[in-house]
Amino acid sequence: MTDKTLTCRDCGKEFTFTAGEQEFYAEKGFEHEPTRCPECRKAHKAQRAAMRNNNRR
Repeated sequence: MTDKTLTCRDCGKEFTFTAGEQEFYAEKGFEHEPTRCPECRKAHKAQRAAMRNNNRR
């Protein structure tokens, strides 16, 4: 397996999907490659968590 260069769907920045990450995804049974760069993935996750916390009130 070799590293792949992907483009983030949110910011348009290119990021590397490493061979190690690809192996991890395969082990977990994930069928799709990531569509967001690590920074946008982190921001998206935080946004979802904030929405969940707001809905609990």
